[in-house]
Amino acid sequence: MISISRETDYACRVILHLGMLPVGQRVTAQEIARQRIVPRALIRRVVTRLGAAKLVTTTRGSGGGLALARPASEISLRDVVEAMEGAIALNTCVIYPRECPLVKACPVHEAWTNARVALVRELSQATFDKLAARGQMLGA
Repeated sequence: MISISRETDYACRVILHLGMLPVGQRVTAQEIARQRIVPRALIRRVVTRLGAAKLVTTTRGSGGGLALARPASEISLRDVVEAMEGAIALNTCVIYPRECPLVKACPVHEAWTNARVALVRELSQATFDKLAARGQMLGA
């Protein structure tokens, strides 16, 4: 099975939670962990990686907490997946074609490349403003 890591799933939950808040509102990582069922032991690691990718900002002290680093409409599932997992590819030959001696004559390479293009397009179009609006409808 090809899948994202559990931490990437948690990262999506964090960004979704923040995207559903009024603009400028901050919330603690522990509050997100409680409401989105993210293990307390992992929330810091996830938030640190999202911060390093400039997807969230953190503020310490009274009134501090987490907020999106830019509008939810400018953060996509692709951004989160790449922040947590690295480059999106179903096979390394798509990202590093020089490493495969068969790449020029390989129809499977073409299929992997086409699949990657489609996946990247879908993940790029899934922005967190749209996901947050859908979450509001579903009562997420």
